[in-house]
Amino acid sequence: MRSAALALSLAALPMFGGQPLTYADGATKLAGYLAKPSAAKGKVPGVVVIHQWMGLTDHERKVSDNLAKLGYVALAADIYGEGVRPANTAEAGKLAGQYRGDRALYRRRIAAALDALKAQKGVDGSRVAVIGFCFGGTGALEAARAGLPVKGVVSFHGGLDVPADFKPGPISAKVLVCHGADDPFVPAKDVAAFQDEMRASKADYVFVAYAGAVHAFTQKEAGSDNSKGAAYNEAAHRRSWQHMKDFFQEIF
Repeated sequence: MRSAALALSLAALPMFGGQPLTYADGATKLAGYLAKPSAAKGKVPGVVVIHQWMGLTDHERKVSDNLAKLGYVALAADIYGEGVRPANTAEAGKLAGQYRGDRALYRRRIAAALDALKAQKGVDGSRVAVIGFCFGGTGALEAARAGLPVKGVVSFHGGLDVPADFKPGPISAKVLVCHGADDPFVPAKDVAAFQDEMRASKADYVFVAYAGAVHAFTQKEAGSDNSKGAAYNEAAHRRSWQHMKDFFQEIF
């Protein structure tokens, strides 16, 4: 009954138009995007949205707006820094690689976004989640691995690998992984290793693989050609969004 009541109350909330939000990690300025309901009664859960390798784009802004429509305060995080945006995929690969290679830095940028989100009026700091796409999906998992104070994390077509010297530790946040079953960039060995990691960490996790989906299945800008390894998949997009909503109903 409580979940049903929460769903009804969230669905009834009007949405406040998103706006830029500048915050910082130490001396590094970060340029995010904040979207929130305009008439919530009391404090509501918050969600940090981590971008794919091209940096903060309209994709993450739209996701944040849609989360606000569901009744959450959403912050589309900026991992790279204000004004730092790759001009092409080659630059994106190098930039994202810096953070995949320095997980401590990546975790710190995520923590900065969480702090900025929790500082917003109307956010219940005890009910916060992190979601991410591709590169950002890896970040969502890093939030769980780091033990950051979140109820849960959701990875959409994210990388599952960890550094060679990584040792699993306890994971208290609940984990949802939305994975393309035919994703060529996340091989079967990475899936198996990830599931072993979750078992070793005694994590409460759900792993969903969507048939026929490859990398970037939530992003329309990826096109529709699966042979390229990254392509939009309407069914996987729709189903994964519903899985996220159900997950949020549980953790919040």
